[in-house]
Amino acid sequence: MTGPLRIGNASGFYGDRFDALREMLTGGPLDVLTGDYLAELTMLILGRDRLKNPDAGYARTFLRQMEECLGLAHERGVRIVSNAGGLNPAGLADAVRALADRLGIPVRVAHVEGDDLTAAHPGSLAAHAYLGGFGITECLRAGADVVVTGRVTDAALVTGPAAAHFGWSPTEYDRLAGAVVAGHVLECGAQATGGNYAFFHEGDVRHPGFPLAELHADGTCVITKHDGTGGFVDIGTVTAQLLYETRGARYAGPDVTARLDTVRLSQDGPDRVRVQGVRGEAPPATLKVGRNRLGGFRGEVAFVLTGLDIEAKAALVRAQMAPALGKVADVRWDLVRTDRPDAPTEETAAALLRLVVRDADQRVVGRALSGAAVELALASYPGFHVLAPPGKGEPYGVFEDVYVPHGAVDHVAVLHDGRRVPVAPAQDTAVLADVPEPALPQPLPPGPARRAPLGRVAGARSGDKGGDANVGVWARTDDAWRWLAHELTADRFRELIPEARDLPVTRHALPNLRALNFVVEGLLGEGVAARHRFDPQAKALGEWLRARHLDIPEVLL
Repeated sequence: MTGPLRIGNASGFYGDRFDALREMLTGGPLDVLTGDYLAELTMLILGRDRLKNPDAGYARTFLRQMEECLGLAHERGVRIVSNAGGLNPAGLADAVRALADRLGIPVRVAHVEGDDLTAAHPGSLAAHAYLGGFGITECLRAGADVVVTGRVTDAALVTGPAAAHFGWSPTEYDRLAGAVVAGHVLECGAQATGGNYAFFHEGDVRHPGFPLAELHADGTCVITKHDGTGGFVDIGTVTAQLLYETRGARYAGPDVTARLDTVRLSQDGPDRVRVQGVRGEAPPATLKVGRNRLGGFRGEVAFVLTGLDIEAKAALVRAQMAPALGKVADVRWDLVRTDRPDAPTEETAAALLRLVVRDADQRVVGRALSGAAVELALASYPGFHVLAPPGKGEPYGVFEDVYVPHGAVDHVAVLHDGRRVPVAPAQDTAVLADVPEPALPQPLPPGPARRAPLGRVAGARSGDKGGDANVGVWARTDDAWRWLAHELTADRFRELIPEARDLPVTRHALPNLRALNFVVEGLLGEGVAARHRFDPQAKALGEWLRARHLDIPEVLL
């Protein structure tokens, strides 16, 4: 087919806006509607669900959305593709079939499996390979109306339908890479339409619509949204999402490695951004496997310190708690100075002293911690109180990346009629290497500068990949890029973000996007499920960076 494929998104995570699926189906024409439900943390949550009930393990929200909207999708001829199957795609497919039969809706339901490698990884609660999109392709080519998967890459929800619609082969890398880029922009829903956007004040983002892509046979696309929906789509919102949770110029996946340094964006009208020029390369020889395991137990208490002598009060609590913490494997104290002098309210006169403990023994971080903290109620600093009583210690998870050869998984498309179609692994692979540092623009000529926040001239978006954090920073004008490219080095980043001073920080430049991408290794410890820091997914790390002050040329301000 030569016409564009209109493919939308109605979910960026498990718990996203419930009504988005109906909004997308009723807001305008679509061919395919996708939903992404599987963050790294979600796999751990679903794993714990399945421990309690072997029939669980999928996103229950999706099934409730289907009860409301399956008939509507069928009437409008919109195919549904979602990774809501989680740890149990066959179970979700059966549940959707039963729902369709009960409602009298004649839809064909297929699913994709083969990602589950838990049995090969003893000690893991869940271990799942990130599959590509060609299992989805097989299901759609055979006539499925609904396709549910387990762990596939987020972009596979777009590459699979695109390959089915346009008849792409597995080696049409430039076209596949274009679809990967479109899928990466769509995957987080409203983040492409003004949600979580550095310059949110430039549009009405009280209720942003969800995005869609008009994808063409050559792999180019236009990112847009339904007319009349909230939010906005411009080069900045698309750039921000392109930089989200990526590493270098090579964005590797099981089907193709997309070259982010080749992406070119242009405004194609109101709420329309054209994406073109994307080049693709053969995928790497291995597949990523996300392995989740229980790491132990975690306890937390936040002591409220009010008024004068904050540092001395914090020192007293730490000394008093020390005997109870002597046997705890991991102890972390953080003093958060939210207080201010001569404060007009008690809350603004208070600081928080956070204590987080982790250990394999629940008793150590539970009763031992809570008992020691509560016993200080009448025997510690003046004004003693805590935000909430310490609990008994909660289990926490650890996320790890491991890699296996393509042939280590049995990627299978289970068609709507029950036939099982094996999906061949990638035949051509390439060694994944860093792209040489690109040529940077000439720096701005010297001139007067003024101390100001970085965010006056640059946007940012940040996120997590396991224990690492990434921060994408982009300039909004050519002159700002000429300054940013030379000013914001990896060393300057470490100066501005003190938590990163002793960690490996890698900078990747993407001149076509006027952007820099920083990867901070180990900032998030053992990943989001372990809740290593105040912002465990580094969602606000970019905004902290934008709030830091530098000497910025006055011509840019």
